[in-house]
Amino acid sequence: MASLLIIITFLVAGAISAWLGFDYLPKTISEIISNYEHPRIVLMAFGSSLGLVIGILFQQLRAKLTQEIKKTPTDLLISRAIGLILGLLVANLLLAPVLLVPLQKELFFIKPIIAVISNVFFGLLGYNLGEVHGRAFLRLINPNNTEAVLIAEGILTAARGKIIDTSVIIDGRIKALLTCGLIEGQIIVAQTVIDELQKLADSSNSEKRAKGRRGLKLLNELREKYGRRLVINNTKYEGQGTDDRLLKLTEDTGGTLVTADFNLAQVAQVKELNVLNLSDLVLALRPEVQPGEKLNLKIVREGKEETQGIGYLDDGTMVVVEAARECIGERQEVIITGALQTPTGRMIFGKLERDVSANKSDKKKHSSDQS
Repeated sequence: MASLLIIITFLVAGAISAWLGFDYLPKTISEIISNYEHPRIVLMAFGSSLGLVIGILFQQLRAKLTQEIKKTPTDLLISRAIGLILGLLVANLLLAPVLLVPLQKELFFIKPIIAVISNVFFGLLGYNLGEVHGRAFLRLINPNNTEAVLIAEGILTAARGKIIDTSVIIDGRIKALLTCGLIEGQIIVAQTVIDELQKLADSSNSEKRAKGRRGLKLLNELREKYGRRLVINNTKYEGQGTDDRLLKLTEDTGGTLVTADFNLAQVAQVKELNVLNLSDLVLALRPEVQPGEKLNLKIVREGKEETQGIGYLDDGTMVVVEAARECIGERQEVIITGALQTPTGRMIFGKLERDVSANKSDKKKHSSDQS
């Protein structure tokens, strides 16, 4: 009912405005319309049609805004509003001395231009800051919140926002980390990441298309499960690519960049930004295997050398076993002899227990023969 009333109101307003505005038309337009039999009615029909179009567009915009407001949590709406108000306040405080500067009549237009630009800039800046850090701010101004007291006293620090890149979304590990509770704070997804996922989903390459669709599906699942924790940052940064824009977003928000891209993590560290490299996290969570430790391992394939066999630990770490090529497909007791850390992960070396036992017995026999 409200939608129909809005459209009718715009239609009637357009018709009335056209009817009353006939006398104020320029002479050139009046002469063109006067050629018709009923010029006022023609102009009123045009005004009502224009009002109808504007009413439909306004109604669609209203419906979209209403739907967005319903989905947005109350605390996020409040923090955005506070951020916007503070941004506009700062803009006008800075504008006050500028507007008092006397200018020539020819340069008078500079003042309103500066006013508009500064209000838009500081307003958007405050809006984005309220969107990213609003939850921590609301904790601080709520005296009845235990977390707010702890944050104010410095005992508890507010969790940093986590900016996730495309690689983390595509491989799906961010969902497992959130489920396990290893990642705290808001999850910030930059618009440039969504654009990249959409580009992959529309790709003609089937593999890229599958990755893009999987990433978009994961974001929808996270939105449904975590709601207000997932924040879409619409700030448009200038940069050469997605990585460059993510680095600028991380620097502006003071958040932590979560990535599985080794090179991106290295650049973030060079720029002294907070970064969590999932590859480093996986390595840190792997159990330590010491030389001399015995493992029951299945030899699954042959190694690079002629006699080597390859097995894997439960976490995927590769184990190179000497003289184990003939044991492919079998489970063998393996004695660890050493480990090697590589840029892509860790590699462990070992020998079959029977070979080690045989070597020991040969040594004992050789020493007894000598004696």
